[in-house]
Parts: sequence; structure tokens; C-alpha cells
Amino acid sequence: MNLRIPGPTPVPESVLQAMTKQMVNHRGKEFGELVQKITERLQGFFQTKGDVLILTASGTGSMEAAVTNTLSPGDEVLAITNGSFGDRFAKIAEVFGAKVNHLSFEWGQPVDPDAVRRALAAHPRLKAVLLVHNETSTGVTNDLKAIAAIVRQHDKLFLVDAISSIGCIPLPTDEWGCDVVLSGSQKGWMCPPGLAFVSFSQRAWAANKTARMPRFYFDLGRAKTILQKQQTPWTPAVSTFYALGVSLELMAQEGLENIHQRHARVARRAREGVRSLGLKLLAPESCASNTVTAVYAPSGVDPLTLRRTLLAEYKIDLAEGQEKLADKIFRIGHLGFVTEADIDKVTAALREALPRLGYRPAASAVPKS
Repeated sequence: MNLRIPGPTPVPESVLQAMTKQMVNHRGKEFGELVQKITERLQGFFQTKGDVLILTASGTGSMEAAVTNTLSPGDEVLAITNGSFGDRFAKIAEVFGAKVNHLSFEWGQPVDPDAVRRALAAHPRLKAVLLVHNETSTGVTNDLKAIAAIVRQHDKLFLVDAISSIGCIPLPTDEWGCDVVLSGSQKGWMCPPGLAFVSFSQRAWAANKTARMPRFYFDLGRAKTILQKQQTPWTPAVSTFYALGVSLELMAQEGLENIHQRHARVARRAREGVRSLGLKLLAPESCASNTVTAVYAPSGVDPLTLRRTLLAEYKIDLAEGQEKLADKIFRIGHLGFVTEADIDKVTAALREALPRLGYRPAASAVPKS
């Protein structure tokens, strides 16, 4: 199976084998040493000297933790959205009682830093800014460095969903001044689902002291305290910790810069392959993601039928479009355990399958070889 969705992602065999280990006492020395080693490695990949806390949860759990551990009901926030996951981040804040101001952009287009600057100037009472770095639903990577600088100029707390970016796309947490950065094990970490990661700056901990949103399972203050004992507050997903320990070792052997370069190469291969077939990308090249590529289904071809054909006949599993893009696009995930060869198989399968589904590209639509 060539699993080409943006999560869960394929897992190396050694990582899978790690999950077959017998359980140990999650309050004992052996597991404690594993938690400590994993935490230190995550700090390196997050490029932070701050805390990185590990939750047994999905990425959405980390989004909830970010909101509830830094804000109080009635706090005013700016939710910057240009896709499904930005909308989710905003909804979580609303559910817990924040006053959410929306700064929305067309799906498939990047966030405009100048618009962020104007929005911050127009709302001086803002406590925090919410942003998705890499919008998985559209294949757009936002200019986090520029946006973070603007947020810092206005002295606002900055909460960043980096679930499908960090570990694949450059994001130096401390250098860029991101207060809370989120990720999940099933994305670029070459690991099964089950763990979420939250980095917390000193500014975030200062906000935590006054935050009054309800929380229990996702109480990061409690998580930080018990981490000093090399433990987690609640029973962790022990097998996924085993897997993460191995995947982080593989990533350390490759090196973060090499990982970033590999994702850039694979993403270019995906975009070039799609364009060679005369297909149109949703995201402009200037902001195209290095972890997922969103592609318009050609006129007359149903994206669901296309995906089902690729799965049944080629064992290639692509992702669907979400919400208002459901009947317009398909998505190719290329993050984590992925090479150019994996992407070449997708291009080859599309080249064979699309004509049988009625696709006849105009000669002008196909780039010259």
C-alpha cells in the first residue's frame, strides 16, 4: 500500500516492531528514562529551550490544550484562517468562551502578513493570535516567520498549529518567537497516531498562571510538574512512546536539515508530476506546502471515483478534499517516511487512470518535456 494521505502516514518497519514490546510500569524507571529521552529529542526538533509536553491525544487535543491553558473565557483572540484546520482552531476557542475575531482568507491562498498587521492594530485588546502554519486542507504553507514578527511587535501571545509542518518544514520555535507550537505523532514523525506535542514558552507559562478556561485531562501545568518525575499525568499510550523513541532516533540519524531538504525535494517532485499531466494545483507555487499537495480534479472527473480507482487498481490511497473542496480536489500527502519513488508511483498511476475516467488534457495544458 502506498499511503499518500497527510496523516496517519507510513511507518518504518523498525518503528512498527517497537510497538510489539511488552508493557512496562508507566511509573517505573525504564519508561521514565524513555520519556526523558524523547522529550529532549523533541526539544531539539522543535528548536526550543522551552518545555515540550507529550499528551496521549490526537493533534486536535493539542489544539484544545493550547487554548485552555493560556486563555480565560471572554479573552479576545484573533483567529487567522485559510482552511479547515484554521476554522477548527477558531471553533475550539469559541467553544471555551473566547471572543474570537476572524481574519479569513480564501482557501488555497496564503495569509497576508500586512492584513495581520492591520487586524492587530484594529484590535488592541487582543490576548492571543491563532494560526495554522501549514494548512493541510489546502496544501498552503503560511509565512510564519513574517507573521510571528508582526505578532511579537504587538506583544500578543502566539499559538501555532504546526501539526503537519514541524519536523518537515523549517520552524525554529524560539528564534521566531512562537509561544505555543503543536504537533502530532502521526504526521512527519514517522509514528502511529496517539501522541500530541505542545511546546510552551515562558510567555505561555505566564499566561497559564491567569488562564481560567476549564481543563482537566489537558492540564499542562500538571503535565509539567509530573514530567519532573519523568512521568505523564495519566496512563500514556505506552506502545506509541516505544515507536516514537525509534522514529526520533531515525530522524536524528538523518538530521533535521537533511529532513527539510528531503521534504522540499519530494514536494517539488509531486508538483512537477501533477503539472506534467496538465493538472492544476490549488496553492500557488510561492506558498505550496512541502508536506501535502492539493490538486484540482480535471473537468468531468469525479475526485471520489479517481481516488477509488487508484486505491482498487494501484494500491495508492490519496486524501479527499474537505468541506467546500470535497468535490473539487484530491490531496497527495508527502510527509514523514516518504521518498521521490513513492511520489513517482502516484504520478504514473494518475497518468494511466485519468484517461480511462474521461480526462483529455488540452495540448497547451501539458508542459513541454
